[in-house]
Amino acid sequence: MSPTPSLSTNSLLPIPSSMSTNFAAPAPALLHHPFFPFPHSMPPTSLHSSKTQTPSPKFDDYLNFRNPNPNLWLRIKDEARAVIAHEPILSNYYSTSILSHDSMESALANHISIKLSDSTLPFATLYDLFSAVLRDDQDILHAVCYDLLAVKERDPACIAYVHCFLNFKGFLACQAHRIGHNLWNKGRKILALLIQSRVSEVFAVDIHPGARIGRGILLDHATGVVIGETAVIGDDVSILHNVTLGGTGKACGDRHPKIGDGVLIGAGTCVLGNVRIEDGAKIGAGSVVLKRVPARTTAVGNPARLVGGKENPIKMDKMPSFTMDQTSHISDWSDYVI
Repeated sequence: MSPTPSLSTNSLLPIPSSMSTNFAAPAPALLHHPFFPFPHSMPPTSLHSSKTQTPSPKFDDYLNFRNPNPNLWLRIKDEARAVIAHEPILSNYYSTSILSHDSMESALANHISIKLSDSTLPFATLYDLFSAVLRDDQDILHAVCYDLLAVKERDPACIAYVHCFLNFKGFLACQAHRIGHNLWNKGRKILALLIQSRVSEVFAVDIHPGARIGRGILLDHATGVVIGETAVIGDDVSILHNVTLGGTGKACGDRHPKIGDGVLIGAGTCVLGNVRIEDGAKIGAGSVVLKRVPARTTAVGNPARLVGGKENPIKMDKMPSFTMDQTSHISDWSDYVI
């Protein structure tokens, strides 16, 4: 496999010609936001389930939507300029954080280093370290782009890519984890654990550097997310706040959950032990999951049960991580009324 090209202002992410979509491309919400009046076009990536936008993809089609925007870094810089024009008081912040950098890796290393540095862990030390990791591992930058797209498309609170890049702690914690995971795999485990500790202190997100995380990840709000050492998270997963992917005791070895592609995990959920949440499954908020959840099903409750029953659970035809729908089929498992 050829290496992913650098995401500088002079390079683009490849878009495989085999990836196409049968859905029309709606105009992104960003283009209509008063802060960002510039007329750039965007690729067909909007996946919101609003009636006025493209429907969320079905399972057979969802891979067609995973095309990164080839001009994403250029777009982020344009957004930064638009912010400065609208709020001149932020000129120095956006210039220093975005416009003074000629590549996404430089800006990301700078921003995370500022966030995680303290009096005994200087900014310059972290910046040199993070920059080196991002230069050497272009797969991280590829994943960063997918994560940015995931946040922008799935979180209506995200008004721009630059807003996510600078201000969304779930996104920043995930990218810091990617750097720590690289160091962990290279045997620099003490350093990786130190980064984990700082991320936990600064962002209230505790991800062990040994955990393996795919791309297209949305950690929505992210406060209180805990992910254990042997956890594995697939691609295009959405996880809300106060979610624990943990173990069940003192056992060593492979002891944490395995989360498939396209999974949605609701707020306050605990998934405990080496259990599999299969592709396209949905876990309702506040659930406690101790057993395997089959693909495209919904598990709810404490202890979690499948909506529709174990023998004939209701199967979804859309990826829940894209729809972010946490209330469908409520009448099939609850008679709760107000």
